[in-house]
Amino acid sequence: MLLIELNHAKCKCYLIASNAARKAALVDPRREEIGRYLGVLAYYGLKLEFVIDTHTHADHRSGAAEISDLTAAPLVMHRRAPSPHVAIHVEDGQQLTIGDVPMQVLYTPGHTPDSISLRVGGWVMTGDCLMIHGTGRADFAGGDAGRQYDSIVGKLFTLPDATLVLPAHDYRGHKQSTIGEEKLSNPRLAGKSRAEYVELMHNLGLPLPDGIQEALQPNQSEVDAGQIKFPNLAQLDAVRQLAPPELGERLSGSSPPVLIDVREEMEFRGELGHIAGAIRVPLAELAERAADLMHFRERDIVTICRVGVRSTTAAAILTGLGFERVWNLRGGMLEWADAGMPVER
Repeated sequence: MLLIELNHAKCKCYLIASNAARKAALVDPRREEIGRYLGVLAYYGLKLEFVIDTHTHADHRSGAAEISDLTAAPLVMHRRAPSPHVAIHVEDGQQLTIGDVPMQVLYTPGHTPDSISLRVGGWVMTGDCLMIHGTGRADFAGGDAGRQYDSIVGKLFTLPDATLVLPAHDYRGHKQSTIGEEKLSNPRLAGKSRAEYVELMHNLGLPLPDGIQEALQPNQSEVDAGQIKFPNLAQLDAVRQLAPPELGERLSGSSPPVLIDVREEMEFRGELGHIAGAIRVPLAELAERAADLMHFRERDIVTICRVGVRSTTAAAILTGLGFERVWNLRGGMLEWADAGMPVER
């Protein structure tokens, strides 16, 4: 097996390959380095089997979707990932095989709701959940310090102590650590209870990454900032959320809301289906088609996507355009389906 880090910078990208089968996977590729990754694959004579993002990145543009398009290798992310270009949605305990190399998926939410770690051989790629002598921040939308503590202590720390830790970021020049070393000396975790960890993470006071909107929004929607003007974080936080049972009740009432589904056609007709009567307006087209929706301006409107992320952006855009009665379906079609609510395909 071949496992190497390709970026040699603060943002890490890992190549895992089967020497026997000449097949490989790329984990957390950066958009700026796509040419280099393709060159490395050609140099080693490897066929790309998977391209994987361990989570939705907020500090840099992912290259995963573009590499998938260029190579036909499927994009792999957790089932709660918002990106419309994910071909394989994975869950905790699922196994991927790269030639003859098995890779186990560990669901490790907390930094983001879609965070996964990947265990292969004696290594574990921990994304931004567990870092070397640190942990990923948990104050972005959907972050949860308590769940992050549970992911690390309850799952990653149960791996053998000799397991090598390979994070998606490192800001201090570290190359690797071990699970045993992190248990003993990680300053955010060693000797701390769950409550102490949560308090610590809530009081870090870290500034937001530069260009967070320019990276986060396209990564979760695959819509470039040049196509639409993305709302700021305050506008997104102000969006009203509606749980699936609440929407179900409103739909059965005398004045049901208008449903605006902002997913792509394949998603709309795909495994999760759509809610009866929903109008499909892809996120990239929403602003330019807003005039066609103006006759709904006095009606309640609920925006919908796969997990409620893109549709939160859509709700904020509509609100900014003067639509005052807009809600977002919290958790999107994934939670709607998990709740056993009716769908059409």
